[in-house]
Amino acid sequence: MRIGQGVDAHAFATDERPLRLGGVVIPGAPGLDGHSDADVVLHAIVDALLGAVAMGDIGDLVGVDEPGTKGADSATFVALARDRLAAEGWRTVNVDATVLAQKPRLSPHVPAMRRATAEALAVPVDAVSVKATTTDRLGMVGRGEGIACTAVVLVERVR
Repeated sequence: MRIGQGVDAHAFATDERPLRLGGVVIPGAPGLDGHSDADVVLHAIVDALLGAVAMGDIGDLVGVDEPGTKGADSATFVALARDRLAAEGWRTVNVDATVLAQKPRLSPHVPAMRRATAEALAVPVDAVSVKATTTDRLGMVGRGEGIACTAVVLVERVR
């Protein structure tokens, strides 16, 4: 078994893009700036998965600012990471993600985020934890400039 950790953060976008977190569109909230859909939850999970088995990070997986990933759904990045791990004999046991956001309020969306993330990982919903917290108005997140996420995963060798 191995543990991986991932972290991602994005500033709020100035355009009209939707906010996507954990594979779910959060209505009424500004989106995040990024080359793909800027889903910090799924990006942190991808980094955690790849880090657990020393396969680099999301940039190694899909490149940075590649034309083919412009506006991409980050669930496809999770599927790529999942498949890369599976090809090397690894499977995800569980994921624990913490979203840091002063706004919007995310607790009503957590069940959907868990379901969408579990689907992308091809694991049961009870293997995915998503939590949300604020930073009590401290730092970039607290000032309402963006959203961050940390993720920890446990993977095991498939026998």
